[in-house]
Amino acid sequence: MEKSKEKSHSWLDPMSVAPRRGSIYPAPFADPLAGREKRALGDALGLTQFGVNLVTLAPGAWSSQRHWHVHEDEFIYVLEGAVTLVTDAGEKVLRPGMAAGFPAGKADGHHLINRGDAPALYLEAGTRAEREEAQYSDIDMMARKENGRFVFMRKTGEPYP
Repeated sequence: MEKSKEKSHSWLDPMSVAPRRGSIYPAPFADPLAGREKRALGDALGLTQFGVNLVTLAPGAWSSQRHWHVHEDEFIYVLEGAVTLVTDAGEKVLRPGMAAGFPAGKADGHHLINRGDAPALYLEAGTRAEREEAQYSDIDMMARKENGRFVFMRKTGEPYP
């Protein structure tokens, strides 16, 4: 591990981790995520086998476009506020203390929406697969992990500009 990424301790104050705002999706798919902030706690603690993010969704914000992963499991645990989980089966409001899991390879697109009037806070954990593909249920987009980063393209494989 690079010296600059090593941690001298195994704890941190989550608010000391700079948030990533919005999304890396191509336009216009990033717009509903403008009110999302992620704090990469797993990265800050030097974890390499799975990621952990502390996510804040502002009122009206989405966690992502509705998607599913081929190789990576995902898990969320609601800490504050309420989020609406949207899947192929419909919608379910999740409140503090509730959790949801999304097994790798299960073709059931999911995302969270904050339909309330206060911010929602949840933990998100997921596998860090070397190879990955994500399918987006409601839009003409898919993603492949290349050199550790997601590249977004149309479902035909044509890249977005």
